[in-house]
Amino acid sequence: MTTNPILTDRQDAVGIIILNRPEEKNTFNVEFAQALNSELNNFDQDDSIRTVVIKAAGRHFSTGIALDQFENKNHKQYRELIRLMDSHNHTIARMKKPVVAMVQGYAVANGAGLVFASDMAVAAESAKFGTTAINVGLICLGPAVPLSRLTSRKKVLEMVLTGDIITAAEALELGLINKVVPDEELETATMRLACKLASKSPLALQIGKQGIYAMDEMPYHRALDHLGELFASLCSTEDAKEGLEAFAQRRDPEWKGR
Repeated sequence: MTTNPILTDRQDAVGIIILNRPEEKNTFNVEFAQALNSELNNFDQDDSIRTVVIKAAGRHFSTGIALDQFENKNHKQYRELIRLMDSHNHTIARMKKPVVAMVQGYAVANGAGLVFASDMAVAAESAKFGTTAINVGLICLGPAVPLSRLTSRKKVLEMVLTGDIITAAEALELGLINKVVPDEELETATMRLACKLASKSPLALQIGKQGIYAMDEMPYHRALDHLGELFASLCSTEDAKEGLEAFAQRRDPEWKGR
């Protein structure tokens, strides 16, 4: 019987993606990568979902790409494989909805890249991170791209070229994750953050995420102008009017996504 490599669940307006290859430490293979990308897109297109959480079955978040995926391929096949293994990095950045990683155990190589690509991340105190492919003669260049948006070039080079493992506390200090919690509080803390995000205006979340990603590629003054334009477009929406009225009337807003 074949086990689905990716499972989904939902809790109110939070969509939950579960990495489901626990016996293989949630390593990526072709089926796993395709299903992960598909479910990210499915939740992004589901109007009833406002936030997405990525969690893992078993002890570890993900220990990267399964080594058997690198066997007996030519250059074109390797390029197609790597493009697929990197696809979630593109998808998450383009999604309208925030994605939160919930990390336990090891998140290394492509597993670390998935955490770095997520918009936010909560980690258990015992979690470990590393761009470790160099230790088997490969190199974590896909994960290096989101990593480079979070920390300095010197630290990216150190992590990618040494393959050293760092603790959750070190990852927090470097700005690679948002919060470290006791292991037994990981799920509660992650869902608390996800539900907080889901309670916000979906249009405001979308425009905020879009603007913050866009400004990475822009000069300072152009970024200010572009984000100002996005803000102005938000101000004229029904949700903006509803949010201001609800605040003035001291009641919870009812978001329409318009």
